[in-house]
Formats: sequence, structure tokens, C-alpha cells
Amino acid sequence: MEPPPPRSPQDEASHTHSHPSTSIPVTGTRCKCGGSTTYAPPTQSSTSWPDLSSPPAYRPIRAPALNLPPNNTQAIILTPVPQSQKVPTITPPFHFQIPSKKITSPDDIRKFHDSPTSKNFLGFIVALSESIRGRKISDPCHESLTVSKIVSIIENLSLWVDQIPPFQQTSRYGNISYRTWHERLTENAESLMRQFLPDDLKPSTIEIVPYFSDGFGNSSRIDYGTGHETNFAAWLYCLARMGLVYCLEPAGSHGVWGLDDYHFLPFIFGSSQLIDHKYMKPKSIHNEDILENFSSEYMYLSCTGFIKKVKKGPFAEHSPLLDDISAVPHWKKVNGGMLKMYKAEVLEKVPIMQHFLFGWLIKW
Repeated sequence: MEPPPPRSPQDEASHTHSHPSTSIPVTGTRCKCGGSTTYAPPTQSSTSWPDLSSPPAYRPIRAPALNLPPNNTQAIILTPVPQSQKVPTITPPFHFQIPSKKITSPDDIRKFHDSPTSKNFLGFIVALSESIRGRKISDPCHESLTVSKIVSIIENLSLWVDQIPPFQQTSRYGNISYRTWHERLTENAESLMRQFLPDDLKPSTIEIVPYFSDGFGNSSRIDYGTGHETNFAAWLYCLARMGLVYCLEPAGSHGVWGLDDYHFLPFIFGSSQLIDHKYMKPKSIHNEDILENFSSEYMYLSCTGFIKKVKKGPFAEHSPLLDDISAVPHWKKVNGGMLKMYKAEVLEKVPIMQHFLFGWLIKW
């Protein structure tokens, strides 16, 4: 079938009929792992910052980790790859405080972006990525007593999921049993932290518990996104600031992630694992045998395999960004691009960072 001929100016002038208001928008934010549901795109204004953030009034309930606008892609490509930084540890006297939200506008994002806190937090993410470069999940590593206790806590949270089965309901999303699980989490969060904190750092629970609790989603909206994931990373950052050993594996070994919907960091860490791998390249995600046999060892493959299981249709249609990334020649370039995108599309977005918390350990 041939495409229709282009309209002439006269045709355009005579084209006066109106479309119904219920029509599906042609652009917007894709938000569900099972389909292509959209929100209306934010309205641009003369005071908006298209390269950094949507207008402050735009507050999607479920925002994807990535939805790159065409005019921002080139800016991200030209941005230098973030570098790792050593996390400075705190010394007495301690001044722990209840953290609070500070970011409400693009101006706040710019202030955070230019701050030493933002640069060191992103440097911490890079350091985590570099620490597992070329390593499989099953590779032996030293595990301190603190790390063992943290692993036990994460495993206990997983057991709660078995104890609190999903409620039988017609809606696919927002299962109300999650609220029961999250309520148990918040009720026990402080005691869980005290299992591994030394006596002199136990007062820190007033500051680190909110990061931990918010790192597993929002019980009111029953949703989870990159903002919650970033708060979990902030909890790890706080532990590092207090001189405690942080743990990565339990939060990144179950494969329940999707770059388009929920998580971002496992793709950063997973691409780092595969840097300089002799056989597996970015295009290997299209090989079903590789996904089946190596997903338990490499986070990036586990993420991709999960997406292919829960999303229907051609991979290039439901995950076009991941499909494009698979054409990149080597993993080091993928990892660098992921770090730049995390900075631009998560840490510099008001709808995500409006929920980020600041206190004494992570200063505003």
C-alpha cells in the first residue's frame, strides 16, 4: 500500500474538523512494564529548563527511568563520563537529624547539581560500578560481619513477601497487600538498622531509616521508580559516610528490573560487570541462549531477560532504548553512557528528585 500524498497548503487550510478529546496522545511518558500507557507530556514554558527538568508542576505517579527527548540526547552524549570519588567519612561530634525534602523547582535542581554533595554521591555510584567491573555475581569476595547482617536483613524482607501473598484483585498494578508489607517494613526499620550499627552510631537511625523505608516504594500510591531506587542508594551512601561497609549484591541479584519502568542502577552495575568480556557483547542480549545461561551471573542480562518475559511484542518496540544500546560496540561505552544518563535523567529531574531527602549526612 502506498502512503497518502502530502497535504498541500490549501488542503491544510480546509482541514477544519476537530478530533475528539479522548484521543490517545501521540507523545508522552511510557509508564507500565506491560504496555504502552502514556501520560500527556508536560507543557513547556519560557521559564522551563528542557535540558535539566520538566516544569515543577509536572508530577507523574509512575515515571520511567528513561524517556529521552530528542533535544536532550545530544547534550547527554557530549557530557563527560562521571568519575568515581572517595566518600568522606564523618567524625564526632555527630549531628544526626531527620532528613527532609528540599527540591521543588529547576532552580533547586541546579543548586543540587552544582553542590559537592551531588558530585560526591554520583562519584559513589561510579565507585560501586567500578568495584564490580569484570566480576560475576558468584565470584568469591570478602564479606564482613556488617555486610553479613545487611544481607540477612534484605533476605528477611524477601521472606516477608512469601508471608504476605498478593491480594486477589482484578487490577494488575497496585496490589494492596504491598501496603501490609511496607507497614511491616516501617515498623521494623529502626530495629533492623540497630542490628549492625555500633553503639556510637545508633542515634543515626533518625536520619538513615527514612532513606531505607523510602527505598522500597511508596505505600500510599503503591508504586516504585527510580526516585525510590535513588533513596536506597542514598542509604548505602550514608552507611559509607559512617565508615560502614556497604553491600551491593542482595539489591542486585534477583533480576526484577526494567530500564523503561522501575530501575536504573542495575544496568549501570551490570554493564560494568561485562566490560572486557571476551565473548559477550552488547548485542548478546538478543541471544536467548546467552540470557538463559548467564542471567544468574550478570545483572544486565538478568534485567534484559526479565523485561523480555513480562513485555509482549518485538523487543525493539517495547524497549527501543535497550535495543539501540545493543548496537554499541563495547560495554565500556555502554557503562559510560549509562552513568551520564543517570545523572541527566534521574539526578537532574524534578519529578524524581523532589522526593530525595537531605539531612546531616547528605547535606543540602
